[in-house]
Amino acid sequence: MRKIHYKSALVLAAGLLALTGLSAQTEEGISQQDLLMVLVTTMIVISMVALLLVFTILVIVRQRKEAMETSEEPVAETAAETGPARFSWAWINQKLTDAVPVTKESSIDMGHDYDGIRELDNNLPPWWKYGFYVSILFAVVYIGYYHVFNDWSSEQEYIVAMEEHEEIRAAYLARQADMVNEESVTILADATALASGKSIFQTNCVPCHATDGGGNAIGPNLTDEYWLHGGSVSDVFSTIKYGVIEKGMTPWQDILKPAEIQQVSSYILHDLQGSTPAAPKEPQGELYIPEEVPVDSTSIAYNVQ
Repeated sequence: MRKIHYKSALVLAAGLLALTGLSAQTEEGISQQDLLMVLVTTMIVISMVALLLVFTILVIVRQRKEAMETSEEPVAETAAETGPARFSWAWINQKLTDAVPVTKESSIDMGHDYDGIRELDNNLPPWWKYGFYVSILFAVVYIGYYHVFNDWSSEQEYIVAMEEHEEIRAAYLARQADMVNEESVTILADATALASGKSIFQTNCVPCHATDGGGNAIGPNLTDEYWLHGGSVSDVFSTIKYGVIEKGMTPWQDILKPAEIQQVSSYILHDLQGSTPAAPKEPQGELYIPEEVPVDSTSIAYNVQ
């Protein structure tokens, strides 16, 4: 032990000398970052040495303990006959496993020997039996709670799970609503979405296209089959989004959200297209006859205030 203390003193002295030297050199121009790295390295080395010393001490203590146990074998045999000390690890292990000591295995030998492997009549470990009893009690409580008092079934659980999934899906689609663009846009047929589109149209589009979409001196008629910039939902969406500056059409992409542009486009093509305005403006542009109008009949309405 004196040698160990001697080595520890040497290590500590070396560390103090290193720190002292670093402190002196700091004034000569060593940066704080370099000093910090050296200090960290020194601490790591000291920690490793300390761990090595602790390990060495533990090995020495264990060797001394084993030497003392070897010299006290008669006492150990007496303790084995009387059983392990109360609350010791051996005593706890005995209570948990109900294991029979090797010296007493002859008392539970069933007389069956298979290539040197003997069959012993060991009891089930108490921890296993108690766990089995707890599982039985849990099963009784589970059946009573879910199938007797609450009448809970896997079908009901499936229905609840599907309802939760639909809520998650609706929330996800709501987040994705403003990701629509002229390439992915479709005509919304949902009444709420069309009502929102009508409100947007009346607020922003009436001055140029009239309340019923028949057009006026500035804006063209939106109810006929003639279009200046294309009559598909993608064309209408793009015209509203980017505008036509040279013809007085304001770009609305900085004012309306993509979902709002989709709603007003759907209102124009779904409700205004083909209607009869009070004073329709003469047709302008080219006749547009869609091959198949894409309508999203399963869309979720998004109320944008």
